[in-house]
Amino acid sequence: MADARLEPLGDQHLEDIALLLEDDGVLRYTRVPNPVPPGWEREWLRLYEQGRRDGTREAFAVVDDDAGSLLGLALAFGIDREGRQLELGYVVAPDARGRGVATQTLELLTQWAFSELDALRIELWISVGNVASKRVAEKAGYRCEGTLRSYHFKQGIRDDFEIWSRLASD
Repeated sequence: MADARLEPLGDQHLEDIALLLEDDGVLRYTRVPNPVPPGWEREWLRLYEQGRRDGTREAFAVVDDDAGSLLGLALAFGIDREGRQLELGYVVAPDARGRGVATQTLELLTQWAFSELDALRIELWISVGNVASKRVAEKAGYRCEGTLRSYHFKQGIRDDFEIWSRLASD
């Protein structure tokens, strides 16, 4: 497993993000539109930069400590500072999968949310079909709370999502 670190997502990551958004797995299990509109990665980054300014979102590049290459993305959204809760998400580049990068990413992002945001509750919303992501959540200490049936609609398909959570008291 590569040692990964989180760094604020920025313009220098756009080319790698565009490549990441060509992956079928990323398109299947995220809320990214499919097909991805031209230049969408720039608009998406702009939304996260706005969220960074107003405190409602944060995005990090997951970078290999040795090579400096992009291993994936670590995302925080729906940040409710008063309620001290948020949702996290993570995406791993195809060539970094199967090496523990997703688990390390979620652990780093979870630690960030507890320490920097003083979060009390963190949620993950995972498609019931995304078995690998559910394994990652479990390894990182998250618990499955239940299933939102027919919750997510994308490309004419309704999908069930599981809600996983971790509390500061866990």
